[in-house]
Amino acid sequence: MGVPHHAAIDLSGTHFYRNIIITGGPAPTRAYIDDLLPDVMQGRIQPGRVFDRTVDLEGVPDGYRAMNDREALKVMVRP
Repeated sequence: MGVPHHAAIDLSGTHFYRNIIITGGPAPTRAYIDDLLPDVMQGRIQPGRVFDRTVDLEGVPDGYRAMNDREALKVMVRP
């Protein structure tokens, strides 16, 4: 859900020798969105540092451009 998948991960350092595992996979966001989105929109849940840019509906194209250009990790759209 917004992880850069074209960047290389350096495994030559101490992480490799300390038995640290880096894994990932698809996030089942559709399973949680109906329950969690209202809490996020009402401010009861703070989405944290995942969203690093907020745009309105007219700013959606710029939000996609920013994610594509790696200027933003994840963009939140607020109507």
